[in-house]
Amino acid sequence: MNPLDEFDIRIIKELEKDGRMAFSTIAATLKISNTMVHQRVNRLTEQGIISGIRPLVNEKKIGYDWASFTGITLNKDSDSDRIIEALKAIPEITECYYVTGSFTLYIKIIAQNHEHMRKVLYEKIDRISGIAKTDSIVELGCAFKRNITL
Repeated sequence: MNPLDEFDIRIIKELEKDGRMAFSTIAATLKISNTMVHQRVNRLTEQGIISGIRPLVNEKKIGYDWASFTGITLNKDSDSDRIIEALKAIPEITECYYVTGSFTLYIKIIAQNHEHMRKVLYEKIDRISGIAKTDSIVELGCAFKRNITL
């Protein structure tokens, strides 16, 4: 069952256009009350459907020209909680996923250049106890990125 009704979906779509849009503007556009928009956004946030409204930083515009998707194989999968905490301490790692297949974890690394990427991989990640190996694929650019269609 979809926990979203027509108004929730329309409010989310307006926020996707501009997360800083005033709730009063959304209310006027959708022809609903400002209070309704506030209540809906608060409920969607409390339910974890909206996890926050924050800026999307274009890494390349601030000098981070390299990115990789890196699979991580652990010596013991039971060490994953400890290893994830260590990965969280590395600011160049922007995403981390549990995966099936050859790897236990899959991460995205953002770096300024190839030397910076090498340092993140060899001097930070490979030094985490319990990581058996990494396997990286260099990202050449994002064709598109979007939320699921509501």
